[in-house]
Amino acid sequence: MDATALGGGNIAALTPFLAWWGRALAAWLPPAWRRALGMDRGRVLLRAGDDAHAVPQALSDLPRWLLLPASAGLRRRLLLPAAAADRLRDVAGFEVDRQTPFAKDAVGYDTRVLARRGDGQLDVELVVVPRARLEAQLAQFGDLATQFAGADLADGSGEPIGVNLLPPELRRRRHDPARGVNALLALVFVAATAAMLALVLHNREDAARRLQAQVARQAGAARAVSVQRAELVALVEGRAWILRERAARPQLVSVLDQVAQRLPDDTWLDKLAIDNDRLLLIGRSAQASGLVARMEGAPQWRSPALTGTLQPDPRSGRDRFTLAAELAVAHAGDAPAAPGAAAARTGGADADRP
Repeated sequence: MDATALGGGNIAALTPFLAWWGRALAAWLPPAWRRALGMDRGRVLLRAGDDAHAVPQALSDLPRWLLLPASAGLRRRLLLPAAAADRLRDVAGFEVDRQTPFAKDAVGYDTRVLARRGDGQLDVELVVVPRARLEAQLAQFGDLATQFAGADLADGSGEPIGVNLLPPELRRRRHDPARGVNALLALVFVAATAAMLALVLHNREDAARRLQAQVARQAGAARAVSVQRAELVALVEGRAWILRERAARPQLVSVLDQVAQRLPDDTWLDKLAIDNDRLLLIGRSAQASGLVARMEGAPQWRSPALTGTLQPDPRSGRDRFTLAAELAVAHAGDAPAAPGAAAARTGGADADRP
């Protein structure tokens, strides 16, 4: 099959649909826009004596209008306030009896705006035609008279002036076959727009929920990091405090060395204990009364003194003693308390010397 022929056949099949679609879209535009864009094909004007059946098939779908000769109507100029523009024909109906020799019910009438003045008034033309003459003109078309959508009046050159003198009850209302489709399309458009807006709103709400969940997770992580940081700072500060305390206290080895050097050979210890900043020695010695003098002057402690009385030991022939001293701590007990400080304190130590 020839591809060119196939494409041409498809385009030919789509042409009626595209034409209908174009007319449907054009029906939504204002008349002035349709005329400016060349979408409004206008109307068919018929004069008395014309053959209404001779209208070409291409124009058969256009509204039919009766064009009356200029001598058939009467034209009067009026000056009306601008507020009357919205109901110009109704206002002009009260002027028919005053401006013409006819009664309102005996004529077909219409108005057209000629100019808008700067003082807020309208220059209007009232056009009337005796109803009897109008009906006589319509009678010449027989049964087709009911097909007319309006009646216009020709000016001196035979051109229509742009009014509709046919009474509203005699005008044919042309049914637009695309109106139902247009209404359906409008309904579909509204429903699609509402669905789109609902979808956009749902997406925004979902994005907001995801953002809130992400923020909550990040906030939880930030709190956990903050807690861990506080714990780390506490550990670092506690370690620093322990190191300061350790550096401020005399080493246990040096304390034991000084005790061993200062005690005489005939003295042995039952117990040596360090509790916080206090050194405690319990033992037996033949020179118990002179132990305080021998213990003084050591850099590791100060203020040695015997506590309690000396008690003779019958088995060893020596005196049992208890001697206490304060360890020489550099900070003199002024260091601030820190977490775990109690665990860092030097525990009691016992040492026996035979």
